[in-house]
Amino acid sequence: MSNATNSNEVCQNASIDIKGINKSYGKLQALNNVDLVIEQGTVFALLGPNGSGKTTLVRILTTLLRPDSGSAHVAGYDVVREAHSVRSVIGLAGQYPAVDEILTGKENLEMIGRLYHLGKSVARARAKELLNRFDLAEAANRQVKTFSGGMRRRLDLAATLIARPSILFLDEPTTGLDPRSRLGLWEVIAAQAKDCNTVFLTTQYLEEADRLANKIAIIDKGRVLRQGTNQELKECCGGDTLIKVRIADSNKISKASDVLEDLAAGKLVSYPDTGEITIPAINGPSLMPEIVRRLDAHNIIIAELALKPPTLDDVFLSITGHTALENAEAKQNTHITGRDDK
Repeated sequence: MSNATNSNEVCQNASIDIKGINKSYGKLQALNNVDLVIEQGTVFALLGPNGSGKTTLVRILTTLLRPDSGSAHVAGYDVVREAHSVRSVIGLAGQYPAVDEILTGKENLEMIGRLYHLGKSVARARAKELLNRFDLAEAANRQVKTFSGGMRRRLDLAATLIARPSILFLDEPTTGLDPRSRLGLWEVIAAQAKDCNTVFLTTQYLEEADRLANKIAIIDKGRVLRQGTNQELKECCGGDTLIKVRIADSNKISKASDVLEDLAAGKLVSYPDTGEITIPAINGPSLMPEIVRRLDAHNIIIAELALKPPTLDDVFLSITGHTALENAEAKQNTHITGRDDK
């Protein structure tokens, strides 16, 4: 973990600029010519499946890994030439909590505060403040080994904030948490951008990106395929509304897709596992009778027909050809020289 002191000057420069970043592990190209610009005060989500390059990019931006080529600046500092300065303005919460299980929650935070030269009294006051904010005050004097997964996650995030970083990197922060813990952590993350903090979040949870981020980039196989606001990304799937068709016999989804293809302006998306098809509602509800007529003519029974807003799941499938969680098994093929290249 690396953290920063609070500074209006740093706050004004709390942005990330990435140009042409490439990184390979042997024959595996983890990042392929990645370009991104993230403005100060943005909650940014990098959305992609396991093995897409998310963690590799975070490691480069937090100075833990050198890129093969390209450049990246964090708060105006070059991540290679000015790594020490980068570390002074960021906080990092990795995929697994980096807290000492033998120490209490309070001792963990006070120790980290002292490591960042906050002074004993300041570190103690800051620890108390964060324990209250993260709903850990009652467990402050318990050893961390007695904490639940959600509590450890909250403590780890509190530790990244102990010295008030301007830019916060969160690498899949809610993986493995129960729904209640995930919702609680979402509230904390959302609060970080209010004062000017920039949050760089990686996730494979579509709902998480949709809920938290005001800018999203979709990455797959090391390439950024699309980026924009939630609504801009959803425009590629038909904007505000989709028609959802669920076929009673999922074995007939291929035939149904062929029958309805020309109604979708090239944006029909099918989900073979669930028997669902989505079609942009270009002409609104008036298109629905034509869908019924066509499928009925081919003896394809409709189990459900409805209008719905597009989700990021629809966006991801439309752009990449698979869902964000579909190729989780790719993780097993990315342990190159001990690195988990997400």
